[in-house]
Amino acid sequence: MTDESPPPAVPRDPPPAEYAPFVDPESPRGHRGVSRRAILRGSFVAAGIAVLAFAGQTVPFLRWISFLAPRSGEGPQGVPINRTAEAAGVIDSASAPDYKLTLAANGKTMELTLDQLRRLPQHDSDLPIACVEGWSAQGTWRGVRVRDLVEMVGGDTNRDVRFISLERGLYGVSLLPANFARNPSSLVALELHGETLTIDHGFPCRLITPNRPGVLQTKWLTRIEIT
Repeated sequence: MTDESPPPAVPRDPPPAEYAPFVDPESPRGHRGVSRRAILRGSFVAAGIAVLAFAGQTVPFLRWISFLAPRSGEGPQGVPINRTAEAAGVIDSASAPDYKLTLAANGKTMELTLDQLRRLPQHDSDLPIACVEGWSAQGTWRGVRVRDLVEMVGGDTNRDVRFISLERGLYGVSLLPANFARNPSSLVALELHGETLTIDHGFPCRLITPNRPGVLQTKWLTRIEIT
């Protein structure tokens, strides 16, 4: 009969000294890893950060550090803003007494002063400003319908409309699809809540249209082009 007993164990060297704590938890050598105290401390810190991130929702003097708290109703004319006229570098140009809004379509251009814009038929739209940061605030806007301006300059209402701001750079241009431009709620707004727009809300005029994020609601308009 063949002997099928297992072969004798091969002697092994003991583990290196630095592995001792993992082999024998009672070993005094080396570091035992993360302690319970460290885990608790980390949990308390994380909880504290979370509280501060939202605390401004209920504690006014903490709003400046509450970067995750939803914002609603805090800002000029009751609507928050993300970018001021000063940050955009448009205070002088937006406040210039010779300001004109240029309309362009099919090689034709037309310039309108602020007074001329105010004399055009005005319409109201109750629309929110919704920010990618997570907040949304409702506003009652008043101004000239985008489609009226397109028709005034002889543009095709089936074409997209480009809005150009006095601000330069990333936020300086937005393209409004034709179906949005035809929407009767889409305005070149001159007022918010019955008052002339503040400069931080886009004075002298701004785009406001349904179902578009705030970053595409171009402020401080200087030119509108029908593409």
